[in-house]
Amino acid sequence: MLARIIQRQARCSAWQMSNARWNSTVADSDLRTRIMGEIKSAMKNKDTFTSMTLRSVLSEVYNADKAAPEGKITSEKIATILRKAFERRTEAISKFQAASRGDLAEKELKEVEIIAKFLPPVLTEAEVDGILSSILAKLPAGTNPPQRALGMVFKEFYAQVDKSRVDAELLKRRAQALLQARS
Repeated sequence: MLARIIQRQARCSAWQMSNARWNSTVADSDLRTRIMGEIKSAMKNKDTFTSMTLRSVLSEVYNADKAAPEGKITSEKIATILRKAFERRTEAISKFQAASRGDLAEKELKEVEIIAKFLPPVLTEAEVDGILSSILAKLPAGTNPPQRALGMVFKEFYAQVDKSRVDAELLKRRAQALLQARS
């Protein structure tokens, strides 16, 4: 009798685990839900271009889900995936324009516009400067060499702010300028 109960529970839990992708008890991230909702509306409107673009992004999200040890990835990691997809496409636009392929550049530009709707806003230069100033105020005065100080600033900055909300080049440029002004 006990063996049958255990066997039935094992079957039920296996079914629940296989069904978890579709009926998640864990609250899905807001970004994932927005992307899936937009795919559904694009499919209803028969907008194949939008649905294919968002499906490619969602496929990257699902691949990251499978690679993550905890299951579903967070909204911040989805934003990082979106930012990488955005950067890949903007890079492709410049390469297509350099190769005089305006048709392909236009296609990539449309994809960039679709993906940009889902990206969280990037911090402005003033916001980055404000955070960096507070970090530099806490930094010991005689921190040498400058590369080590820069590494400490980056570490503290990314502990406070999600990487997907910051332009890395802007952060590096502003951190170096503020460190140099401090010296």
